[in-house]
Amino acid sequence: MDIGINEQDRQDIAHGLSRLLADTYTLYLKTHNFHWNVTGPMFNTLHLMFETQYNELSLAVDLIAERIRALGHFAPGSYADYAKLTAIAEANGVPKAEEMLAQLVDGHEILCRTARSIFPLADRASDEPTADLLTQRLQVHEKTAWMLRSMLDK
Repeated sequence: MDIGINEQDRQDIAHGLSRLLADTYTLYLKTHNFHWNVTGPMFNTLHLMFETQYNELSLAVDLIAERIRALGHFAPGSYADYAKLTAIAEANGVPKAEEMLAQLVDGHEILCRTARSIFPLADRASDEPTADLLTQRLQVHEKTAWMLRSMLDK
């Protein structure tokens, strides 16, 4: 494979993207779980908002995995792989709506930090497609964290 990025850089970037993929998939599952199980006076608002968010995360998973493949590496695709790679904790039981919001804020902020940690690798390798993907993910996660945080009045 000769796309102008050496093997070590492609491997390092793919590993970083694998962590981003694991975080994204874990947050997707958590958001989908909260969509199904939210209760309370904000049910309709949160149910619909969580649906929008998990649909966006579902599309992102595919984009991230395909970028890993374009770099010549295999994308992780099992719960066991994701559990080893993710920095996002699973929810215990079914939290109250406000705690769901707080956990999702935390998840989106973790995704921001994970994405930012990959930029130096992409920059060093002049990997603009990965940098572009990271920029797009950061825009989504920063905005979503802000919107969720606003519902908590924080």
